[in-house]
Amino acid sequence: MSTNYAEKIALELKVRPNQISAVISLLDEGNTIPFIARYRKEMTGTLDEEQIRLAAEMVEKQRALDERRAAILKSVEEQGKLTEELKAAFEIAETMTALEDLYAPYRPKRRTRAMVARERGLEPLAELILRQLRGDRAAEAIAEAYLNDQVGSVEEALQGARDIVAEAISDNAAVRQATREKALKFATLRVEKVDSAQDEKRVYESYYDFSGRVDRLQPHQILAINRGEKEAILRVRIEVQERDWRDAVENEFEANILSPMVDQMMLAIEDAAERLLLPAIERDVRRELSEKADGHGIQVFATNLRALLSLPPLAGQTVLGIDPGFRTGCKVAVVDPTGKLLDTGTIYPHEPKNDWVGAMKTLEEMVKRHRVSLITIGNGTASRESEKLAAELTRGAESIKYLLVNEAGASVYSASPLARAEFPELDVSIRGAVSIARRAQDPLAELVKIDPKSIGVGLYQHDVDQTALSAALDGVVESVVNHVGVDVNTASPALLTHVAGIGPKLAASIVAHRDSSGPFASRESIKKVSGMGPKAFEQAAGFLRVRGGENPLDASAIHPESYDIADKVLRLAGLTPDVTPEERKPALDALLAKTPLEALATQLGCGVPTLQDILEQLVRPGRDPRTDAPAPILRSDVLKMEDLAEGMTLKGTVRNVVDFGAFVDIGVKQDGLLHRTQIPNGTILKVGDIVDVQILKVEKERGRIGLGWHKV
Repeated sequence: MSTNYAEKIALELKVRPNQISAVISLLDEGNTIPFIARYRKEMTGTLDEEQIRLAAEMVEKQRALDERRAAILKSVEEQGKLTEELKAAFEIAETMTALEDLYAPYRPKRRTRAMVARERGLEPLAELILRQLRGDRAAEAIAEAYLNDQVGSVEEALQGARDIVAEAISDNAAVRQATREKALKFATLRVEKVDSAQDEKRVYESYYDFSGRVDRLQPHQILAINRGEKEAILRVRIEVQERDWRDAVENEFEANILSPMVDQMMLAIEDAAERLLLPAIERDVRRELSEKADGHGIQVFATNLRALLSLPPLAGQTVLGIDPGFRTGCKVAVVDPTGKLLDTGTIYPHEPKNDWVGAMKTLEEMVKRHRVSLITIGNGTASRESEKLAAELTRGAESIKYLLVNEAGASVYSASPLARAEFPELDVSIRGAVSIARRAQDPLAELVKIDPKSIGVGLYQHDVDQTALSAALDGVVESVVNHVGVDVNTASPALLTHVAGIGPKLAASIVAHRDSSGPFASRESIKKVSGMGPKAFEQAAGFLRVRGGENPLDASAIHPESYDIADKVLRLAGLTPDVTPEERKPALDALLAKTPLEALATQLGCGVPTLQDILEQLVRPGRDPRTDAPAPILRSDVLKMEDLAEGMTLKGTVRNVVDFGAFVDIGVKQDGLLHRTQIPNGTILKVGDIVDVQILKVEKERGRIGLGWHKV
């Protein structure tokens, strides 16, 4: 572990170095981020999960930088060119870009014009151009001394020497850095349409003739331009003003008007800029713009995914799920409040069969037979047409409502090995209906079965770095699952996989043990699972819940390592472990009134943050944090675009949040756009939020709805 890492990262995150040192030590010991954030607060000074995750990413980058530094030092040393001064420069380089700039002159290259010139013995002539010494002899006369079997003319000699000088200018670290810094501030990105390209839907029309300063471009613009270029519809270039690159070059390579080599230097500078330096800077600028846009796009996706996974469960509902379709019919599945499959079927209310009466009869029978209290409809093809079925069924009925759910990824799940293992006898399309039914009951438990990238709440998700996207989304899933906690006796292998310290293999072992030996009676009994070693148990135990087990504390987020402290707290409050949470609160309040929190922590031999968490869990054990969010809007009637009028106010559900605003489901086929200019300053919307909106504009022919913020 490097204290240097800790100091650098602490400075960036605005925390103390000893907090970061603790995080690095804990990570190196094999602890997971959720475990560190929840159960090692005293060691980290109560850093939250996001800070710890950022610190972990920064440590990884610093270590990658040091590995690259070591490889570069070795390479330059093997070339016999590593001076003490150069070594010191490599050692103080703080970014990968700075390191690579310094390494540029020594990096093994494909055969270049400068290499050929050196092989022909022209390096000494290039040195004379670089030194710009005064003299009376003309450049041509000086060059004559360098003619040989491989160099047949003075012009050939001077050209070769200029090639060496041009490469030296382009490879100079200070020139690169200064030009890049100016380019990232003042360069212009120009975009034009490729004449022969077909853009039938005019998706990229905004960029057919576009220019903008690179420091003012928005992430969504960069992502759109990159996609258009990839599809060979757009042509993109970066223009760096001459003064920005010329100043950078001439600060390092000054031309002396009294030198006979001054014209050669000026020609070499022009060649270096046009042929080598500016193309390299253009690549650097494009890469930096893309990385920033990628980072932003990934963050948008991660934020939306977190909100989607954190939607409140609708407990206690028997749900009928409809996976809508036209030609192949609507697939139907009924699940009980625990998610157990009760019934399946297929109805054909739409084109081409148009069996509306038969469809209604089938649904009515299912609703009555299983006492269905909620109908969920996937929001894909034929969803709004199928919504009319639900509206007819629920109209006037108090005991049943319906809900449109995001069906993204349902088809991915239904064809997955996980779905095949869960429902081997079911048709693929029926499995999708089961998923749609369960998504309302517990969005998290169902959505973890799907690759996060298939859930579709992102911005240009297929254009960003897929490795970075996967890592970020996996981190979000891990974070939410552990924040909520998992019932070890009911959780699927998919859900258990994301618990801290448990991967796919151990998750499968837990379920296999549960199936063969029955439900776990305690957290302690989880240790009997094959592969559940001390470290895995330490990381996972606090996030696994055993409800109605031998020890009431097993249903809480209190870690088994702190049970002794929890028992002491209860005894000091005059309570036994089996009293109800409601009975605990007054007694614990009285204890704290008598003994302040800090004094009680000292008496018990634990930290204040840990004691605070224990006290909260004793009062509200295993509380699901998702219940704090607003419940989804349950509907009993259907709206059409024709029903909308400007000025109308409605409640809606935020479906996606992007740079330019939020898409809101207001109960018609098309989500409305609440543009960012309509969202009050300081208001941060997230997926699943319930908002009051006003209809500003309805464009029926284009299927567009403009929304405004409505103050209740």
